[in-house]
Amino acid sequence: MKAYCFKCRKKVEMKNAELVTLRSGQTMTKGICSICGTKVIRCNGNRKEVK
Repeated sequence: MKAYCFKCRKKVEMKNAELVTLRSGQTMTKGICSICGTKVIRCNGNRKEVK
């Protein structure tokens, strides 16, 4: 899955992606940038599953 890395300033492939549910019920995918190693997230909105 791809996410935007603010350090690299481009969309990168996520490593070790895991699904996290926020208190509001929204889901987001949290992982590590495959280029620089910083944390990246992708908000999935109200969807309960990541495809």
